[in-house]
Amino acid sequence: MSVVRCSWAVGDPIMEDYHDTEWGVPLHDDRKLFEFIVLDLFQSGLSWRTILHKRAAFDAAFAHFEVDQIASFDDQDVARLMNDTGIVRNRLKVAATIANAKAVLKIRQSAGSLDHFLWALSDGNPVVNRFEAGNDVPAATEESTVMSRALKQEGMAFLGPVVCYAFMQGAGFVNDHLVSCFRYKELTN
Repeated sequence: MSVVRCSWAVGDPIMEDYHDTEWGVPLHDDRKLFEFIVLDLFQSGLSWRTILHKRAAFDAAFAHFEVDQIASFDDQDVARLMNDTGIVRNRLKVAATIANAKAVLKIRQSAGSLDHFLWALSDGNPVVNRFEAGNDVPAATEESTVMSRALKQEGMAFLGPVVCYAFMQGAGFVNDHLVSCFRYKELTN
């Protein structure tokens, strides 16, 4: 018997593995949350497949997503990143990632952790949707707009409502697995 997955993940082993093990699982680790923010920021305007296939290169280029290290990146680091053919080389996204790391340091001071700050925006519980087709899944929601505004107020950049919704899906703030997908029930229980 074949496994039924969300259609966006079918046919690519890296996408299938991400879908089956990570997408939609509620995250509470600050480093991992920041990784998802960075990857979703870079995905803007591109395919998720492109980003996942470059994930290891992003991990190496961005100091394994260690916020303290990224916050201290300087012009030499920016030049290094702009010459790194393994990642998406977009100066605005690189600058946003560094600015976002600095903002996370401030968030930690005021909220204790990025995890606490983000989950407080959603009352600490994932939203469980009941979508039957990929076309039913929105690009943004009221909740992602609230998250985007809150992050921008903290000094974060390149995180509009659509990017925030993609982040919310990946980091488990919402369960957007289709009801026919085997992961839907696993993450709902």
